[in-house]
Amino acid sequence: MTDALPIKPEDFPALDTQLFQRPSLEALRPAQLSTHAPRFLILYGSLRERSFSRLLAEEAGRLLQAMGGEVRFFNPSGLPLPDDSSDSHPKVQELRELVLWSEGMVWSSPERHGAMTGVMKAQVDWIPLSSGAVRPTQGKTLAVMQVSGGSQSFNAVNQLRVLGRWMRMLTIPNQSSVAKAWQEFDEQGRMKPSSYYDRVVDVMEELYKFTLLTRDIGPCLVDRYSERKESAEALSQRMQQSKL
Repeated sequence: MTDALPIKPEDFPALDTQLFQRPSLEALRPAQLSTHAPRFLILYGSLRERSFSRLLAEEAGRLLQAMGGEVRFFNPSGLPLPDDSSDSHPKVQELRELVLWSEGMVWSSPERHGAMTGVMKAQVDWIPLSSGAVRPTQGKTLAVMQVSGGSQSFNAVNQLRVLGRWMRMLTIPNQSSVAKAWQEFDEQGRMKPSSYYDRVVDVMEELYKFTLLTRDIGPCLVDRYSERKESAEALSQRMQQSKL
């Protein structure tokens, strides 16, 4: 939070000057720094036994662990379709608990028919924008990756970026798109040396750095005038109702 900016209400007739704030460096200095390892949740978008999006995700996880992070994966097998079950389903609860635990995320999807897979989208669709007063994904970092069976494409990562923005996440600038993924992994499922692998290293480095920079100031970065105004109006209505 920052201090209210003393301005003349007549100069800004559409603005609630009591809720308008001047961003400051002081507000971006966390009162206390986290001491635990950065926490990353990794989602992948295929249920195949030899899933290249999962193998790519596992390479990303190994790199994040090597950098000092704590990594957890969500296995989407058994996750029901959105609206085909209640949110009390065990797989839905598992996913949501992992999202709350995480400070950064990696989404890795195949490109199928020019888009992300239904498996990938279903996972994101089960994550609520808000749960009570908590916004589970807001202010958390995100890296997006995709694999393709043919030539390089960016359709899936572009769609994942749209989803990340919709979920109010801090999606890092870099991304990974691995073409002809079937020839980029060995028999043990490890990624072969290549420019594609180098890019994965780049992306994970960037994700880790952005997470360190933002995890303690996420609430400040995504604090919005419109939401402060909405909250103030809601509080005023509750106070008025209490007087009835």
